[in-house]
Amino acid sequence: MSSPPISESWQETLGRRLPLFGHRNWIVVADSAYPTQTSPGIEIIRSESRLTATAQKVLAAIAASPHVRPIVYLDSELAAVSPRHAPGISPVRRSISRLTEGLPVRRLPHEEIIARLAAAGRDFKILIIKTPETLPYTSVFIELDCGYWSSAAEDDLRRTISWKRTR
Repeated sequence: MSSPPISESWQETLGRRLPLFGHRNWIVVADSAYPTQTSPGIEIIRSESRLTATAQKVLAAIAASPHVRPIVYLDSELAAVSPRHAPGISPVRRSISRLTEGLPVRRLPHEEIIARLAAAGRDFKILIIKTPETLPYTSVFIELDCGYWSSAAEDDLRRTISWKRTR
């Protein structure tokens, strides 16, 4: 009789996926109401830790990976969520702000971020780490970009290629 498989922790899953991920892959640290998406590249796992603690560990793992760097997306609705309707939102909002300080952060409507994920999930792998967080619009969406090649370097390369074609 074989013993049941031991499930791996979300940190172990992240540790196995992150070295394989590159630019155009995403990692999402989601609240508990985040929907299951059906795009083939999307994998959902569960963290029992709070959203901000999970996001902190994910961002630290990305920072320790020289091949990728994060572009953070936050729901634009987060700034308008009232503590009257979501008690506890203010400290979580401050924690997310501290976690993402110094990183490129883009704020977009929730539906637009979901649409980007659905599109990316058709061609690229996305890891969603669902947390027990029960505050709305607190998910932290992280698009991975190349860690050793900047946007400015890519722009210069494209201008050089374009210039050489016109000669």
